[in-house]
Amino acid sequence: MKIILTGSLGHIGQPLAQQLVREGHAVTVISSKADKRAAIEALGATAAIGSLEDADFLATTFADADAVYCMVPPNMAAPDVLAHYRTIGHSYAQAIQQAGVRRVVHLSSWGADLDQGTGFILGSHQVEGILNALPDVALTHLRPGSFYYNLYGFVGMIKVQGIIGSNYGGEDVIVLSAPTDIAAAAAEELTKTAAPGTRVRYLASDERPAREVARALGTAIGQPDLQWLTFDDKQTQRALEAQGVPAHIATSYVELGASIHSGAMRQGYLQHQPQTMGKVKAEDFAKEFATAFQKA
Repeated sequence: MKIILTGSLGHIGQPLAQQLVREGHAVTVISSKADKRAAIEALGATAAIGSLEDADFLATTFADADAVYCMVPPNMAAPDVLAHYRTIGHSYAQAIQQAGVRRVVHLSSWGADLDQGTGFILGSHQVEGILNALPDVALTHLRPGSFYYNLYGFVGMIKVQGIIGSNYGGEDVIVLSAPTDIAAAAAEELTKTAAPGTRVRYLASDERPAREVARALGTAIGQPDLQWLTFDDKQTQRALEAQGVPAHIATSYVELGASIHSGAMRQGYLQHQPQTMGKVKAEDFAKEFATAFQKA
């Protein structure tokens, strides 16, 4: 199969490209950075260098593709983060139509079923809506849980304060996903036959209360009593802004955390739970976390 991947050689893109190349597919990886060309070609894939905002470039790259994997690279520096999502979403939609692509797999997120109160995840919701309007396309939205590597953001707090703290924690259940598990699911979707229409597939590697995640991380770093405390929204907003996070970005983080705390983020997941969980559990990731913690 001829398969086009967006996302360059990121956390998901690289293992996804490696798996598809091993399986014998003709893989093209799109990157905005010319210096990624050599690394892409070293994997046995073809590099296409250009901007995701350039629909004509995308349409040319998508030509004759059997399947396309679409993701929106986060851009927290954008003046309007949600507008960034919509711009890329419309670019994908235009290119898919121009190139006549019939199979699309879109990296979305848990919580993308909600149309408010999820911070940045609202961008995934909006892109889903844009792509859902495409006619005669077999479209799958992958909705993974929170990426494990987001937990690296707590390294500094643990080192300075000896705790994890946010506006969710304690008994709040977090759905967690490893990039390698997401890549495996994306490869499966890209290479199987699918009828026209829209399908949603939730993905998870593990599902734990925050206190259990803290225990797994704490045990790995030699702090088995590590606690994940819950602050209120105002405390969290102030703390983020004190760290230099712009107010509008801090507000999005707070909204996202509040939706996890309330359980709203998890409702769609509970209605459509994965038949099988991913391989990487919290204790597996904790080993990687410990290595990063020691180096920080």
